[in-house]
Amino acid sequence: MRTGWLGTGPKVAEFEKLIAEYKGVKHAIAVNSCTAGLHLSCLAVGLQPGDEVVVPAMTFCATINAVIHAGATPVLVDVEPQTFNMDPEQVRQKITAKTKAIIPVHFAGRACNMDELVAIAHTHDLKIIEDCAHAIETEYHGRKAGTFGDCGVLSFYSTKNIVTGEGGMVLTGDSDIAARIKMLALHGMSQDAWKRFADTGYKHYEVVEVGYKYNMMDLQAAIGMHQIGRVESYWQRRLEIWERYTEAFSDLPVTQPAPWSADSRHALHLYTLLIDPEHSPVGRDEFIMELHRRKIGTGVHYRAIPVHPVYQQQFGWMPEDYPRADAIGQSTVSLPLSARLSDADVEDVIAATREVLTAGR
Repeated sequence: MRTGWLGTGPKVAEFEKLIAEYKGVKHAIAVNSCTAGLHLSCLAVGLQPGDEVVVPAMTFCATINAVIHAGATPVLVDVEPQTFNMDPEQVRQKITAKTKAIIPVHFAGRACNMDELVAIAHTHDLKIIEDCAHAIETEYHGRKAGTFGDCGVLSFYSTKNIVTGEGGMVLTGDSDIAARIKMLALHGMSQDAWKRFADTGYKHYEVVEVGYKYNMMDLQAAIGMHQIGRVESYWQRRLEIWERYTEAFSDLPVTQPAPWSADSRHALHLYTLLIDPEHSPVGRDEFIMELHRRKIGTGVHYRAIPVHPVYQQQFGWMPEDYPRADAIGQSTVSLPLSARLSDADVEDVIAATREVLTAGR
């Protein structure tokens, strides 16, 4: 605030540098949301109207909308029942001559099967845009998520593991992609605004492409950049909570998150339970309301994409065509998982969950 520079400026550049170093990539381009980053990535890798992009049926709507905004056509695939990530075999089945890209979503912070997806992309000459909204700390076989494809896109929304209120970041090792995303994110102008007013003197800009207003502000970057140094301690705290939940719920009639392989790292963004009404005393929605009455907040991540009317109308997608995603979407609930939770908070969540799910025993 004291600098007087609140828009895109030196703090954004510093934040980009810190994220690039943490992720081990050549370029990190700050934008005002993960959604914006996904949209710009679709454009920067060259997607055109008529192109098809394979996306999972279990994700937030932003993944789908970014493809549509770029003029391409999303093609849904079902997910693996244990990981909630896109099923590589389903991806193979959906590839056509029009397929140009795959967007894997590292759901809840669990890495997708990138060996399989990269091999598919190589065989069919496809682009990969990794949706890393949940996955800043995620690793797969010792390599950080967001570095396998042509682009990886992070989210710094208020509920994420690093937050700027609103915000996102595009990761890429391709200098041409990086330059185009940076240009498109600020109206298609040839110079960053803050560089035009540098101490070396005013510089004219040129509009070289019809771009967007997707830039991040220094205010946002200043909030985010100081969290990078604490990202590992935050992760360790969430791991403690995750392990406490897993122990506390092991005897309940629910499905807990599956373990992850020793050579991968889960970002621990969401702790999800599947509430099966055939085995539990309550259904998912009733469980949410009962926890709310006990002053415990929860979330649903997510209802399957085909249940939403706009996609049914536009693409003819129906829930029954994606049975795994639909089943997950009808039964999933996310419990509080934040480094800010105290031990007492965690025990409150456990006590409320156990009370609701053991009723009538």
